Amino acid sequence: MKPILARDLEKATECIQRSRKVLVASHINPDGDTIGSLLALGLGLERLNKEVIMVSQDGVPERYKSLPGADRVLTSYEEGVDLAISVDCGALELLGTTQKAFARSKKILQIDHHDVGNRFGDYLLIDSSLAAAGEEVYHLLNALGVEIDLTIAKCLLTSLVVETSSFRLPNVTDRTFHMCAELLNKGVDFSNFVQEVFWKKDVTAFRLFGLSLSRVILDCEGRLAWSVLRQEDFAELGGKESDVDDVADAIRTIEGVWVTAFFREQEDGTLRVSLRSRGEIDVATIAQKFGGGGHYDTAGCKIEKGGDRAIAMVLSEVASQLKKGGSVPSS
Repeated sequence: MKPILARDLEKATECIQRSRKVLVASHINPDGDTIGSLLALGLGLERLNKEVIMVSQDGVPERYKSLPGADRVLTSYEEGVDLAISVDCGALELLGTTQKAFARSKKILQIDHHDVGNRFGDYLLIDSSLAAAGEEVYHLLNALGVEIDLTIAKCLLTSLVVETSSFRLPNVTDRTFHMCAELLNKGVDFSNFVQEVFWKKDVTAFRLFGLSLSRVILDCEGRLAWSVLRQEDFAELGGKESDVDDVADAIRTIEGVWVTAFFREQEDGTLRVSLRSRGEIDVATIAQKFGGGGHYDTAGCKIEKGGDRAIAMVLSEVASQLKKGGSVPSS
């Protein structure tokens, strides 16, 4: 998709300026990109004297709870507002229960950095040349004349660091580093900050992470790598789901792997599936076939029970897509 046109940004800023009550929402099972973007935009809009409601159906993951404004994020909201804004959300259903509020809102603004074709906003800020949704939020706040202070800078940096795997992925550009430099000039202690939001793990999370990696299975001539954690694993080690949020990304680093699938069994028997691609396969399309969604290279879904049979169904679909081919992945 071409970089966003100035007139699209102007329409979004005009709509925000006309709105009094604004809802900002993340996608379900939030990661650092959507949470960082949510908080940065919410705090920024408050500088414009807007009444802001910030919502994440599944709350804020533990590692991001120290971010400014995280304690104000609601887990549910169903009332209509003047403007509802989604951040880093590729499909309306990925808003979870918050989509009820979107249906009752006067206008919808969709902010993302991947264009997967599921456009549901009256206004769209979707630029696939950007590394993170936080970059889009950064440009929007600048267009609105919002001063980006230390609190907002921390939230935007969270988006950048997490979505780029600490600046290791191909989506990083010179613009990403220019933005990062400007945010650091606000006074962020970058070394400590990155440890808190990205690198640091407690012992339990580390052991679960290691267990997940030890179970990696390679299929489809090494192009598919997958792993699974059961409820008994979480119970035995005393861990939680969010402890292994970055496992799918870690598995994706294996040389020769095109697609990663990571399965987490939840207490009710539901399987949470995280899908990753190095760009050759559209995993969002795969996730959509199982009621989920996401981006071209990062997607997920939930399967209502089914156990090993459900896992086999997902792997079979991935294998089918791999057989259709793609470009050879770069090392």
